[in-house]
Amino acid sequence: MKLKADRATLLKALAHIQSVAEKRNTIPILANVLISVAKGRLTLTATDMEIAVVEEVAGAAGLQDGTTTAPAAVLYEIVRKLPDGAEVELDQTGGDAPLALRAGRYATSLNVLSSDDFPSMTAGELPHRFRVPAAVLRGLIDRTRFAISTEETRYYLNGIFLHTAKSAGGEMLRAVATDGHRLARVETELPAGASGMPGVIVPRKTVAELRKLLDEAGEEVEIGLSDTRIQFTAGTVTLTSKLIDGTFPEYERVIPRDNDRILRVGKKDFSDAVARVAAISQERSRPVKLSLDKHLLTLSAASPDQGTAKEELDDGRVSYEAAPMEIGFQARYLNDITDQIEKDVEFAFSDSAAPTVVRDIDSPSALYVLMPMRV
Repeated sequence: MKLKADRATLLKALAHIQSVAEKRNTIPILANVLISVAKGRLTLTATDMEIAVVEEVAGAAGLQDGTTTAPAAVLYEIVRKLPDGAEVELDQTGGDAPLALRAGRYATSLNVLSSDDFPSMTAGELPHRFRVPAAVLRGLIDRTRFAISTEETRYYLNGIFLHTAKSAGGEMLRAVATDGHRLARVETELPAGASGMPGVIVPRKTVAELRKLLDEAGEEVEIGLSDTRIQFTAGTVTLTSKLIDGTFPEYERVIPRDNDRILRVGKKDFSDAVARVAAISQERSRPVKLSLDKHLLTLSAASPDQGTAKEELDDGRVSYEAAPMEIGFQARYLNDITDQIEKDVEFAFSDSAAPTVVRDIDSPSALYVLMPMRV
């Protein structure tokens, strides 16, 4: 196997690949990238047996067909440290011969493992196929992934629940994530071909890898899925992933329907005030108290060690006409939600102990639920 590629082209592909390769080395071959040249085309593949990324490297010249594997992280670091504009040549003569890498006056050789031992994570049959604009998919991910649970015992919450749902606007493609403390639900018009798809839970790591690819994706991403696997194709990159084998909870049951105490406030005014009063304490779990009166919002926080902080947002920046109330939230959770909102935010309260509904006034497709804290 022999090929030539400019550094920038090879580095971009290796950046996608190396983050998927398994670094713990429990199975040594999983730390390697599969390098394949066939009919003059270079393809790189990495997998950790849960996710596989395959990228066809446009602009690389395959001089001799063949396959080999090499340590993904090491190869990436070498190419990353080469000078801009360098032409990289990779050459492996077959068998267990090392992979020779040359760039100008620099030369190195890397030990290889047999490509015959590299696992194949074929997607199998994916009966449901549809296309989603890359910008829409980015929005679904960005506005929900902050609420993905990291608690491994409730593994069925360790991803984004992607499914179809009926809404006032008809059938929608909906993404939901929750960690039990907050919930994010965002929907978009159902793409052609997605009707009848099963509800699937896309794992947290898959979401993170897909989000990286979407920054460089073209206009559309093709999605194929079955009950057990999902595949995303963006340009020359294909990401295939196992799905979480579990049942996502009936999240609609925790979304309040009749919260009638409505607060409307500018996102920037609110999030800046939260950040300022929360700065009094370094404890991430310490609450910020919201005290509401007619057209007046007072935010406050207290720390036994540092002191207290308070800020008022009054008429002109706040709209609230219901009965006075006090409610507390973890500052980080408040900011995680308001970070997803562009301009104006609406809170719908019931009482100080009940879940609160948060909406983006300018984007009705998104809805958030936040559990209060005792203050």
